[in-house]
Amino acid sequence: MELHLKVIAALLCLLSLIHIGFPRRFNWGEELKPLSLINKQMMEVHTFFVALTVMLIGLLCWFYANELVNNPFGRVIATGLSIFWGIRLLFQFFVYSPKLWRGKRFETIMHIIFSLLWIYLTIVFFSVGLSVG
Repeated sequence: MELHLKVIAALLCLLSLIHIGFPRRFNWGEELKPLSLINKQMMEVHTFFVALTVMLIGLLCWFYANELVNNPFGRVIATGLSIFWGIRLLFQFFVYSPKLWRGKRFETIMHIIFSLLWIYLTIVFFSVGLSVG
């Protein structure tokens, strides 16, 4: 399981860094112009804190994989992370509209990749949470 947590660490740190490109990729300069200042800044601030949280989870998995697997409190944390990523998986299918990706090659590929990532994270953290150290 520790190897899976190291893989997750790398994936989450990469995902966190990808957030840096969101404003350009999603054309926030133009797309967010019609929003009020508070809504624009909430998008930017929340994106920053999502990226920070994802990075910190990645670092937790990298530096404390052994503790997550072999310590009762670590397994509680892993269980919480399985719930977090499981809910994120549900959002992938029940909150985001299929109109965002259906019929669009790149977006469909990203939808599949991220669906698989959320499934992987949920299963690994759930398995760690259930393990007996």
